[in-house]
Amino acid sequence: MKFSRLSQHLSQWAGSARTFYAALVLIFLWALSGPWFHYNDTWQLIVNTSTTIITFLMVFLIQNTQNRDSDMLHIKIDELLRVTKDARSAVLSLDGLDLKALEKMRREYETIGERKTVDLNSNDAVTTDTKPLKSDLNQA
Repeated sequence: MKFSRLSQHLSQWAGSARTFYAALVLIFLWALSGPWFHYNDTWQLIVNTSTTIITFLMVFLIQNTQNRDSDMLHIKIDELLRVTKDARSAVLSLDGLDLKALEKMRREYETIGERKTVDLNSNDAVTTDTKPLKSDLNQA
């Protein structure tokens, strides 16, 4: 079984309510066993070690799930941009840009957003453009 498939199954299992309740029961049982073990170092070491190991492994599981979700989201957005007539094809290949270029593009989109007004009181939200940007005119 590949790691991605295994991590997908494990993340679904780990994120379920049943697993959460099982963890609560285990912690409750551990806490109840404290007086029997006289709250000694070994008793504390059991929960500390087990939670540390689980946390360490969950980091990799969560990162794999995040990477997969991020890739799926990017593909969906790329497809929406591809089929949108007015979309700029330059935004389809942002992965290769450095941080400075991404910041510049983000500022440009913020400027475009500031020029838009939305009527939130009506049932049909109307967006109007107050004035076109130079880059908008270059597309036409």
